[in-house]
Amino acid sequence: MDKNPWTALWTVMLVTTQWVTAIFANDLVWYWIIPLAYLLGAFLNHALYVVIHECTHNLVLKHPRANNLVGIFCDFALVVPSAMAFRKYHLMHHKFLGQYLRDPDIVRHEEARLIGNSPVGKAVWLFMFSVSQALRPLQIKEVQFWDRWIITNFVAVVLVDILVFVLIGPQALVYLALSTLFALGLHPLGGRWIQEHYLTAAGQETYSYYGPLNKTCFNMGYHNEHHDFATIPWNNLPKVKQLAPEYYDHLKSYQSWTTVLLHYIFDPEMSSYSRIVRPAINSDECSPLSD
Repeated sequence: MDKNPWTALWTVMLVTTQWVTAIFANDLVWYWIIPLAYLLGAFLNHALYVVIHECTHNLVLKHPRANNLVGIFCDFALVVPSAMAFRKYHLMHHKFLGQYLRDPDIVRHEEARLIGNSPVGKAVWLFMFSVSQALRPLQIKEVQFWDRWIITNFVAVVLVDILVFVLIGPQALVYLALSTLFALGLHPLGGRWIQEHYLTAAGQETYSYYGPLNKTCFNMGYHNEHHDFATIPWNNLPKVKQLAPEYYDHLKSYQSWTTVLLHYIFDPEMSSYSRIVRPAINSDECSPLSD
């Protein structure tokens, strides 16, 4: 359990790489921006979202304020101001894991019915997953959304977006936006959203991924380990499994995010209801999510 200040350096490198790539993208024929964003930008922006996750748990720098600033800096390549909202609601996910209307990671009844269980519906939902993630926290009524950090995050990122548009060009901003859309959507990396908590082994609420893409996203696949020890930075998570194999080796895990993604889309037994969900404690309005 420690801080990893080197993550801040990685953040500068990732954001700078995205800005340089955006300059290059602004001079491309427009239809080349899509594969560039899918094959390169998605990996870079997904890594930045993982850094935001590290900052949320104060695993980068010593002071929470410093972690907030690093998280906001990540958003300078993500186009959408998300770091401070993620910090507020992701900590609720850890505190109220699986509690309907308190865990922002849980799909609500209305959204689940809209998605349905067809391959097309599930694929469209995954493609637009970033929109789902952005709107779902607003349904948590017991938490005030706006605060000074979220306002600061919003203003700073909007100003940077305007600067990118004016100084580099509109295609640069489109490239960065598409990189974010793909990073959180219908992409091999998108298998992460299903892998973490979607039920594929009876009684097992959380799952880890130990495949090669961990090297592109700061070991984000070590999700069981992270939920057990949320104060361990990304570089030490593999050590948890190595030190305590008797707690992890028998659990179901994954080696391919693409396989997880395809399984979710095409398996009729998998849907938005494939979660362990329990009523929120001390709330008469909350009910278990059931089909």
